[in-house]
Amino acid sequence: MFKSTVLKQKQEKERLLSLPYIERTKEKEAKKWLNFDLIKVVLGPRRAGKSVFSLMLLKDQSFAYFNFDDESLPGEEKFDLDELMSELRQAYGDTKYVLFDEIQNLPKWELFVNRLHREGYNLVLTGSNARLLSKELATALTGRHIPIQILPFNFTEFLRAKGYELSVDKLSLPEEKAKFLGYLNEYMINGGYPEVITKNLDPRGYLDVLFDSLLFKDVVKRHKIRFSEQIDDLGSYLINNVAGQYSIRKLANILGFKSGITLERYLGYLTEAYLIFSLHRHSAKVGLRLKSPKKAYVVDNGFITAKTVQPSPNTGKLMENLVFTELVKRSNESNREIFYYRTRNDREIDFAVKKGTEIVELIQVCYEANNQDVKQKEIKALIEAGKELNVTKLSVLTWNDKRTVEKDGFTIQFKPLWEWLIEGVQTA
Repeated sequence: MFKSTVLKQKQEKERLLSLPYIERTKEKEAKKWLNFDLIKVVLGPRRAGKSVFSLMLLKDQSFAYFNFDDESLPGEEKFDLDELMSELRQAYGDTKYVLFDEIQNLPKWELFVNRLHREGYNLVLTGSNARLLSKELATALTGRHIPIQILPFNFTEFLRAKGYELSVDKLSLPEEKAKFLGYLNEYMINGGYPEVITKNLDPRGYLDVLFDSLLFKDVVKRHKIRFSEQIDDLGSYLINNVAGQYSIRKLANILGFKSGITLERYLGYLTEAYLIFSLHRHSAKVGLRLKSPKKAYVVDNGFITAKTVQPSPNTGKLMENLVFTELVKRSNESNREIFYYRTRNDREIDFAVKKGTEIVELIQVCYEANNQDVKQKEIKALIEAGKELNVTKLSVLTWNDKRTVEKDGFTIQFKPLWEWLIEGVQTA
């Protein structure tokens, strides 16, 4: 039953391994875990590069490969996993390294994975469902797994894919700086989905179709949603109001949901599929945190550009969404290590970054910081929040404005977005 599928996928594995590869930032860290007795779980949205990342992680090993996202596979009632393992051994030999792609498509996958782990297999799994990272993994693989999140390219990966080498000397030349900022603008508008960049695809057409495909496959079909137009409307509304605040009651009224419970469930599905992130307000008061509106962000800026109904997306909102996704790509978890904040005088801070039990940095995002009124507004909000939260690291991320402001005993760094995005990257 599985023989032809295994052999077909083996050919696909070899084809993927032979293609040019853009090294991912998380590769070095992930390779440290390769020989440990832990299940490596690579998570993220579809088409973000999880499969290729995982294949390259194992490229120096002899390993078996099987993709559960294959239309030729039988229904779950006919899924003989012993037969599958037998066919994998015949195709690949007795290797203990196995890569299972899109494992969430296998019913009761955790029982199968636990069994193979007990038998001594070194497993790498990929999944396109965020619940694997939290609830399912926490209960199924307690203490026996290491999660690795792969999202669309960050800016340094984008530059690598473009063949652009970062250099301090280059950026000191006006024409090179202009070219570099042109790349940043392209990244901010079109996002970082690998196929858009490496294959020079039309970003709007590709990403419009991709979003609808992910919505259908990972949300409507997976959760057997009968009224698919409602969740489509919800996704569209949040994308068109990115970085905006929402409450369940207000959203339900706007979109015509009869039940707030249904709406919350649909929001959860969009989050599980890595399409939408919801950001909570930081507060020491649990009641205030739960009652406060949330802010919505999108996994990739390209989706905003592709799906927005406005003539052109709001540049400031694109920049704020880019900063949010970069914080997540740096292994900060939303609502655990990233929040937004409102001061007692109702001034909003875009991002409050938490380490352990303390807020350690406050970040404002401001595309144009040259306007004196805008600058003073950002400074006032940061100082007020800094005093309330006892935080001294205060930053304003701008398009290309760099300065330091000293006021009321605080130091506020105005920093260009590009500089913040390449922090820690080796430049020639």
